[in-house]
Amino acid sequence: MYDSGNNTDLIRLLIVDDHPVVRDGLRTMFMRSNIEIVGEAVDGLNAIELARDLNPDVILMDVRMPDMDGLVATRLIKEENSSVAIIMLTSFQSSDYLAEAVEAGAAGYLLKGMERAKLLSAIGDVVAGYTLFDPIELVSILREMKKAPDPLDAVVESLTEREEEVLSLVSAGKTNGAIAEDLSFSISTVKNTVQDIISKFGVSDRTQAAVMAARQGWNPKDRTEQS
Repeated sequence: MYDSGNNTDLIRLLIVDDHPVVRDGLRTMFMRSNIEIVGEAVDGLNAIELARDLNPDVILMDVRMPDMDGLVATRLIKEENSSVAIIMLTSFQSSDYLAEAVEAGAAGYLLKGMERAKLLSAIGDVVAGYTLFDPIELVSILREMKKAPDPLDAVVESLTEREEEVLSLVSAGKTNGAIAEDLSFSISTVKNTVQDIISKFGVSDRTQAAVMAARQGWNPKDRTEQS
């Protein structure tokens, strides 16, 4: 791993935190090191602007900030510049935040208050191309991310052919009577089918069911044109 004592290459660092006390502490921590603080941002939006203008090697990114949090900012910065290494530096030990940090493209997730030597080493490691995530922990996080598809995807897949036909016409704004006429069903059959659809989506009415289906890529136009 990286040895800051034997490395004189200057590392350009951007600090992102909405608390002046934290920024002051980090500034003091990096004195007499090979780290140059090129900028300080107070929120996610400010971080995106400075990352674009300053092109730092590493960004220390807080998670919770006003206007735009650090996780969203990390994702957007990495989309613009995949080479910049971003370390989440936060007070919150959260498995959810950790998973989001991995997904956003962060190189590490560290807690505030860590020792100076460890933080310097961590910054050097990410510049050298290492990740700060424990390999076993990282595999576990990625598995959980893959194992957790949107439950509504399964709901859409579970719709029967009759439910698809009825939902298509519900999405088109048709009444139960009009649907019954179009599909040659009895009104009671249509009512029961609509209730089944509502129950599957776990919503309170037909409109919400249609909205939920649309969010999952449901295209009622294609289905009504086929009927």
